[in-house]
Amino acid sequence: MPEPRPPALNDIRLRKLLDETLVAPHWPDGFAMRCFEPGDAPPLHALLSEVFDDGADGPFDEWWPRISADPEFDPALCFLVIDAKGRLAAAALCWTRAFVKDLAVHPEARGKGIGEALMWQAFATFRGRGAAHVDLKTNTVENAAAVRLYERLGMMPVAWEG
Repeated sequence: MPEPRPPALNDIRLRKLLDETLVAPHWPDGFAMRCFEPGDAPPLHALLSEVFDDGADGPFDEWWPRISADPEFDPALCFLVIDAKGRLAAAALCWTRAFVKDLAVHPEARGKGIGEALMWQAFATFRGRGAAHVDLKTNTVENAAAVRLYERLGMMPVAWEG
């Protein structure tokens, strides 16, 4: 299995042990979670492009074939949050090795607990699949708010190699 790209300056790998501290996700009123379905790739790419400074890792016609062909991609591990108007408000794209590749919340949907609920969903799903922990990579400077969320959820720094 390929490891995430080597860390850049201020990158950190965080881990959540899937133990008795897990809680059920709570979805705010007007938002519902579902897994990835055919046709979701373009709005997912658009969300990632809007949320991340470096975009979604390339234009759609390069990104989607790379993501969908990756052996760690499983549509059941791509959690999408849809708002009351049917728009994609947030997403957690996870790899099969219990790694959260991308967590993105649209700016208009932030501050409602959606990112936290997505992480609890990922934790519960991976625990149900027998994983002992879930990892992710983030940047302590560029994603300081995300780091605070992950720490609140009980995630702890681990060695880059895991």
